[in-house]
Amino acid sequence: MEDWTKRETVIAFCKGLSPDVREDYPFHDDNWTVMRHWQNKKAFAFLYEREGHIWVNVKCSPEWLLFWRDAYPAVRPAYHMNKAHWNTIVLDGSVPVEDIQNMLAESWRLTAPKGKENHSC
Repeated sequence: MEDWTKRETVIAFCKGLSPDVREDYPFHDDNWTVMRHWQNKKAFAFLYEREGHIWVNVKCSPEWLLFWRDAYPAVRPAYHMNKAHWNTIVLDGSVPVEDIQNMLAESWRLTAPKGKENHSC
């Protein structure tokens, strides 16, 4: 069983969304991993360690933004991001894996190159 409190698990899941997904380290800080569409360079997940856990920033549809925050204390307004469009998931084991995967896939879809938004994961 995969450990969804680990950075490597999230990176592997993101790479499995599309062959276009790449892992990037643009901040010259090994603590920050950015998962992005290589074709349009748009980022859809920012991973970093903070307060003893891996945190992941994901883009979110406005209609789901508050739903996720209300559903789980470990989903919060995004750290260092636009809080009207991004949430942070704290990977402390309290958010079900399926919901983490759904949030990551939604972020991937929202940032996909034009014409790829509706492709299934």
